[in-house]
Amino acid sequence: MPPVGQGGAQPGYGGQTPPAPSGPPGFSQPTTYAKGQPTPARGTRTGGPGPQGGAPGAPGGQGGGQARRPGPAASGGGGGGGTGRIRKARLRITKADPWSVMKVSFLLSLAVGVIVIVASAVLWMTLDGLGVFDSLTSTLKDVTGTDSSGAFNLMDYIGFGKVMMFTTLIAVVDVVLMTALSTLAAFIYNTAAGFTGGIELTLAEED
Repeated sequence: MPPVGQGGAQPGYGGQTPPAPSGPPGFSQPTTYAKGQPTPARGTRTGGPGPQGGAPGAPGGQGGGQARRPGPAASGGGGGGGTGRIRKARLRITKADPWSVMKVSFLLSLAVGVIVIVASAVLWMTLDGLGVFDSLTSTLKDVTGTDSSGAFNLMDYIGFGKVMMFTTLIAVVDVVLMTALSTLAAFIYNTAAGFTGGIELTLAEED
């Protein structure tokens, strides 16, 4: 057995001499040390300014010009806080569920129908309060020249009951048509997306 503590590289296991440490400058070398040779402390850099280090920034030297992994870019400019980074993602709508489309379109069309009914009632009451219907009735009587009871009466056609019944009928037809057309449009879109790939969207998110 060779004596322990002699300088130089000693034959390792099997009589083979370990290869000389090699690697890029600035990183820890492989731990292939000869028997009896003390290992450096943990975290010690292999290169640096010293007797064995080259000039800072020199290629191949082990001084201050060793290669380092670039750190993350600063979020702000040189003077203060920046506006942040914006992440973008491209998504594609490949399928629309017809059942969900039908439910959403039904609720939206129902809301539109209720709005139309309420707006018609408010408009009729406003016009009646301003006396517009009375003025139209008297004008028609003056034009026709008949004041008898069998004369033309405008309120028989634009009375509150008549108007609300007509408006409700329009709202019901609107709900049925919008729901059916939206569901049919979902089926048509799914068929077209199977050939073209769907609609692409670009979404942005600020950090």
